[in-house]
Amino acid sequence: MKVLIKLGGTLLDEPAKRADVARQLASLAGLCELVVVHGGGKQVTRYLEERGVKSEFVKGLRVSDEAVISAVTQVIAGGVNKQLVAAVIAAGRSAVGLSGVDGSLTQAVPLSPELQFVGKPISSNGTLLNLLVHAGYLPVVACLAADMQGHIYNVNADQMAVSCAVGWQADKLFFLTDVPGVKDGDGRTLSYLNEVEIRQLIADGIASGGMQAKLESAVWALESGLSEVVVAPGQAPNICRDLLAGALCGTRISLLNIPQPQGASH
Repeated sequence: MKVLIKLGGTLLDEPAKRADVARQLASLAGLCELVVVHGGGKQVTRYLEERGVKSEFVKGLRVSDEAVISAVTQVIAGGVNKQLVAAVIAAGRSAVGLSGVDGSLTQAVPLSPELQFVGKPISSNGTLLNLLVHAGYLPVVACLAADMQGHIYNVNADQMAVSCAVGWQADKLFFLTDVPGVKDGDGRTLSYLNEVEIRQLIADGIASGGMQAKLESAVWALESGLSEVVVAPGQAPNICRDLLAGALCGTRISLLNIPQPQGASH
């Protein structure tokens, strides 16, 4: 079974949480074929603020000029990636850190002029990921990509995860986050969501910013052939094994309108 996990938030930023999730990833890699994609937006924001640069966001995506691309390359593909790789190795699993730029793993095109060097991934090389996995390595992928002209793009980590999952033909895609799952207008965690319900959450302004980008990425994954995407709380104990076992954690997203069992929202 091929599993792709996307990590973000404090799971990457706080050493104790990073070490815990690294132990889970190392263990999970012994049970299935595993690829990890990560972001690092909080770290980039902090890095820029320390240098007097204020970030501007449009629909949850960071406007990325050349200075931001330089920061993203240093922080996400550099520090964040290597810290996570080192944590996985310390947990007993060989890991390789790379970005979508390396080996032409992921190709991108500009998403929109107003976002400048923010890229939309258009394809990912599943062959490269297979080579690494079959050689016994856990690929840890930072969310940068490039085009054929050599331009580097800042790619939303959720979109990057979907592109890699589709290119690699993953069986399961898990988004591990700082929240329990996707919430409705009353703040309750939804156990199930379909595409129509996602569109409504966005239209009503309930899902906005980073969650809007995450849900739109989930819809893209489903439309590209994945059967289900799960948004789950990354800080929950043993969350990786629980998700692999099919436990009801977080929010399960599918194209089908799954009837919600009584008491499923919590």
